[in-house]
Parts: sequence; C-alpha cells; structure tokens
Amino acid sequence: MGPMLLSQLATGLSVLAGAVLVKSVMDQKPMAGPFTRCPTCNGTGRVTCLCSRWSDGDVGCSTCSGSGRMACSSCGGSGTGRPLPAKIAIRPPNRPIN
Repeated sequence: MGPMLLSQLATGLSVLAGAVLVKSVMDQKPMAGPFTRCPTCNGTGRVTCLCSRWSDGDVGCSTCSGSGRMACSSCGGSGTGRPLPAKIAIRPPNRPIN
C-alpha cells in the first residue's frame, strides 16, 4: 500500500471513530435540553413515510423527496416531546333575558 492510500485509510478511520464517539454521547445526553425525546420518532425527528409503508417496493413521493422518511407529525421534526402551547378560550354562558 502506498503512503497516499494509508493516509486516506487513517483519515476515514478517524472520521468513523469520531462519529461513533458523538453518537455515544448523544445517546446518553441528547441536546434536547429539559425536554424528553419524542416517543414516536425516538428523538430523530423523522419517521417512515406513508409512501413506503403501503407501497409495493417503490419509495418516493413529494413529502419525503424519495428518501422514504418524513418529518414526525408528533414533534414536528424537532425530535423532542415538548408540549405544544394551546390557548383555551372560555366564554361565560349565555343567560336568558327575563
């Protein structure tokens, strides 16, 4: 093996080792902050697209752009299970006029 091939091999292995290290840290402490991981997508923010769930082997639609994965509808693609703010309007009941 030439020196150039050894250099490329060493670079590839170091990139792979770095990716494994980052993944192990992310599995222990996600950057989601105080929010928990979304239970639907397990914190990835992506789920299997509908076109691949009910297809006969072909994958691809405008929603997933051919990747077979789409944004999670539970967390909106954020990967966190944070609660959505909701406004609740309460009106006083109508009273009959005497």
